[in-house]
Amino acid sequence: MTTHEDMPAGRRMAVTVAVMLAVLIQVLDTTIANVALPHMQASLGATQESVNWVLTSYIVAAAIALPIAGWLAERVGRRELLIVSTIGFTVASVLCAVATSLPEMVLFRIIQGATGAFLVPLAQATLFDINPPERHARAMALFGGGIMIGPILGPVLGGWLTDSFDWRWVFLVNLPIGVVTTMMLVRYLPENGKARRKFDVLGFALLGLSIASLQLLLERGHQLDWFESVEIWIEAGLFVGAGWMFIVHTVMGRETLFEREMFADRNFSIGLLFMVVTGVLLLAGLALLPPLLQKLYGYSVLQSGFLTMPRGVGILVSMLITGRLVGLVDLRLLVLGGMALMAWSMHMMTGFAIEMGRGPIIWSGLVQGFGLGIVFVTMQSLAFATLAPRLRTDAASVLNLFRNIGGSVGISLVATLLARNIQVAHADMAAQVDERVLPRLTDQVAGAQGLDPATATVLLDAEINRQAAFIAYLDDFQIMMWLTLAAMPLVLLLKPLSKAQRGEGSPALAMAD
Repeated sequence: MTTHEDMPAGRRMAVTVAVMLAVLIQVLDTTIANVALPHMQASLGATQESVNWVLTSYIVAAAIALPIAGWLAERVGRRELLIVSTIGFTVASVLCAVATSLPEMVLFRIIQGATGAFLVPLAQATLFDINPPERHARAMALFGGGIMIGPILGPVLGGWLTDSFDWRWVFLVNLPIGVVTTMMLVRYLPENGKARRKFDVLGFALLGLSIASLQLLLERGHQLDWFESVEIWIEAGLFVGAGWMFIVHTVMGRETLFEREMFADRNFSIGLLFMVVTGVLLLAGLALLPPLLQKLYGYSVLQSGFLTMPRGVGILVSMLITGRLVGLVDLRLLVLGGMALMAWSMHMMTGFAIEMGRGPIIWSGLVQGFGLGIVFVTMQSLAFATLAPRLRTDAASVLNLFRNIGGSVGISLVATLLARNIQVAHADMAAQVDERVLPRLTDQVAGAQGLDPATATVLLDAEINRQAAFIAYLDDFQIMMWLTLAAMPLVLLLKPLSKAQRGEGSPALAMAD
């Protein structure tokens, strides 16, 4: 097995580029198809509700497959699994591009989600193995860049491909990248050892059922008015019941899906909670901002995409800086600082005005991206620093699973709160427009616009709806700010790392680079 001690620098660079390309195409596909849904609906003959299964099938398949990445990597070899997964993801992408009906598309998206689920944890574990401990923080900075930039670039790239060419290019764009990635992996990826590890069928079945139920609950809850639906009650019951049985099985079983030693590591367990918060803020924020920019500020899909890109710039810059600071500063202080920046950015967003320029959007995005980058890199270093190398693939799978769950929970939470807060704000404002006020307001609107009173009344109602929606967005930003502040005390539970464990960032190492 080739390790970082005997791997030439050129080969290490080639492996890094290859695995990061694999990460990029997988992460892009979590959001790139969203903007193309209306076009898919018409082409595939689907309804507005049924076309959402294009997204749901991918998310559920990825969530179920993700936990077994560690077992498969040991059983068949990490190199073989990474290559096969890249090929499978690329082929599934092409099949999605040529799909002619919704059932075909859902089937191919299931294959794409299941094969793509292995790419991220395998890439992360590979980066740890091919780099010496003193370079782990910088490797995680690079890895984090791909993970967190993907969801930001996805809607921009998807919108441009759909508008300029066809929605099928949203999937075809993976073909050249997948071919190049596969060739580089075959040529440069080192061999890893294999182990005959027993597969925990019961544990996987319980965890898969729990995760699938949770994802379906979160994806369909908003459409079905949550617990007004029998389906949601069933999914909630399966999530809680199967999840509890999985926990009991993991604690008491002999050969379980995940080794208990991994969860006994305090920093890793706290890191899971931080990954949930990171997923909420990253994906929930991305779910809120583009509709706000397009519906209330009138920006196009591409313009709104470019306005969310400063967040990506902040992430990249902060990751580069954090990789250098890891060996110089107590990592808990870095986490605390990153969380504070994220909370501050949300506070900035609660101060948005319904009529304003682009400056506040850009600056709040930069600040938030800077905080997200710091927290992601630092928490990856803290979570993996004290884990045994044999646990890395499993640990990477669980960390990414929790980040994905956090994103799903965050998106569902902000969507539900947005809809309900719009109704509340609309009712509050409409209550102020009674029989005495309405004629005067209608006359003012009619006089200013040169319209008849009936049309003026319609415009007045539209303006109330717009104001109510804007207030609801601000309320969501405020809730996300309080969530971030509530998570900050978790820093006190983190165990500090020694200088040797941090490794990265010393002046000597920086000069040697």
